This record gives sequence, C-alpha cells and structure tokens, in this order.
Amino acid sequence: MELPLTPREVLTTTRSVRKRLDFARPVERDIVEDCLSIAFQAPNGSNQQQWDWVLVDDAERRAEMATIYRAGLADHLALPDRQAYTVQDRQNQIATSVYHLIEHLHEVPVLVVPCVTTRFEGASVFEQASHWGSILPAVWSFMLALRTRGMGSAWTTLHLHREAEMAELLGIPFAEVTQAGLFPVAYTIGTDFSPANRAASNDAIHWNHW
Repeated sequence: MELPLTPREVLTTTRSVRKRLDFARPVERDIVEDCLSIAFQAPNGSNQQQWDWVLVDDAERRAEMATIYRAGLADHLALPDRQAYTVQDRQNQIATSVYHLIEHLHEVPVLVVPCVTTRFEGASVFEQASHWGSILPAVWSFMLALRTRGMGSAWTTLHLHREAEMAELLGIPFAEVTQAGLFPVAYTIGTDFSPANRAASNDAIHWNHW
C-alpha cells in the first residue's frame, strides 16, 4: 500500500533514516524490486543504464557486510583529519544516529549496494561527473519510492574504505565496477516525517555570478 502523499510531500519528507528503521519487520522482495523498477526510470548518461544493484537479505551475509562496514569506520576514524574525533562528537544528533545504524546494521532486513560499471581511478572530472550523474538520480528515485511504501533508507559510504573486501564478499568484479554506497532498507517506525530546515541554503543561490 502506498502512502497518501503528494509529490511535494514525498520530495520534502524523504529523509536519511537510521534510528527509525524497523529492524524486526520483514521487507518483501517484490516491494523492493518494484521500488527499483521506479528507480530504473531515472535519467542516466546516454540512456545506457550502466548500473548493477546487489540486494542482500540473507542474514549471514548481512552480518559479514556489517563487519566490513565497521572496519571501514575504523579506517575512517584513523585518517589524520579525524584524530580529533571525541566522545562528545558521538553525542550530537547526527553522530548518535550514525552509530545507532552501525551497531544494528546486521539487523536491517535488506542491504542494497548500487554499482556503476566503471572505475574512477585517473578519470577526468568530466568522466566522473558523467558516471555519477547516471547513478545518483536512480538512487534518489529509489529512496523516494521507498518513502511512498512506508520504508526508509540512508546513503552510507563507510564501507568504501574496504570496497575491495565488500566486492569479494558479494562477487562484484572490483576491477570493472565501482560501488556507489550501501543502503539499508527497512520499514520505518511511523511515517510522519517532516521537511528539514534548509533556510541557510538560500544563501547558496547565485544568479548569473557567484
């Protein structure tokens, strides 16, 4: 059943959902695939649809993915610009949300890894923009479609510090394919999401000149 949301409501209330994911409620494969069929309608470079999507609902494999994800977090925190990361940082709203998902990632009913059929090492800005511009609209459409079905997700990237390990686990041809992220998919606890405060973004609008 789809939620009775207007297009504007869907666009303004689709949030990154972590703490309100329902880990206990099963997610039906056919509904996820229907949301993907909507995502596949998104515009993409030269209409080539150079993407692949790995969907994981096997509990053991999800647990292995969560282990790689947590190792990616350790790699991330070990970076020089993250050395000042403190316990206090973990207590802010976004950080607590992120850590909640990290601790429960293995419980998420479905994990989705969208992939682009190219590698970006040494690619020009044009090439990078062209390929990312072919997967980003589809992923956002997928998240919007999930919202209409009472489900939520979040764009996560920590596992990309261990992209090769995830590729090996999931059988992704690492030499030819780039993983765009990892998306937890679950029904949400409640569906009453509100628009975010984006008022500060008005200062980022530039007409004719920066």
